[in-house]
Amino acid sequence: MGDDQGRQLASKWAKTEALLSHSGIAPHIPPTRMFTKANLSSMLQAHGMVVVKPVRGAGGHGVIKVTRDNGSYAYTYYSKTNRFGSFDAMYQSLSGKKGARRYLIQKGIRLATIGGRPIDYRVKYVKQADGHWAITAIVGRLAKPGLFVTNICRGGTLLSGSEGIRRSFSSSSVVPKKRLMRQLTQMSTGVLEGRFPGIGQLGFDFGIDRNGKIWIFEVNTRPQ
Repeated sequence: MGDDQGRQLASKWAKTEALLSHSGIAPHIPPTRMFTKANLSSMLQAHGMVVVKPVRGAGGHGVIKVTRDNGSYAYTYYSKTNRFGSFDAMYQSLSGKKGARRYLIQKGIRLATIGGRPIDYRVKYVKQADGHWAITAIVGRLAKPGLFVTNICRGGTLLSGSEGIRRSFSSSSVVPKKRLMRQLTQMSTGVLEGRFPGIGQLGFDFGIDRNGKIWIFEVNTRPQ
């Protein structure tokens, strides 16, 4: 795989655009825009909560939650929340925090929780020697108390996907939710392989919101 292709694969924006082109996958992708002041303002107006994250990067590094509530604004980075009386003041502070890296803005999803802690899921999908893809793991990642990111390197707790679904919803939800995650994984991989030939290992980050809808947050081309 050439450098250009590798760089393109690393871009969350390029992968998001590819997945949005498929009508069966697009409804499971949270609305996403490139980071600009105007886009941040309009997305906060529309959604109330957004997540701002680097176009390149993994492990929850640099992920910032931004909220708008009754005309006041706040952002949370790891466990620290900063509050502001105006959008401009919040934007100025946030711009200093994120630095020069390119970011994107994604609608914030209110995840199902266990004991008040958000949970999301990682599905590992690996191309086998015979050319067929196989799911090698479906795990739940429970956020460390007080954090909104679930990454294990940020103190999150690992549990089986089945246990996570059972404890955040119900036993009867386990089979249908895992089935849909598998279907979305397979469909998405077909799209990404067509767009970026040569991929052999993918890590899908799924979330299930409080209403039970499954969302694809990210596809990692080199899963950690």
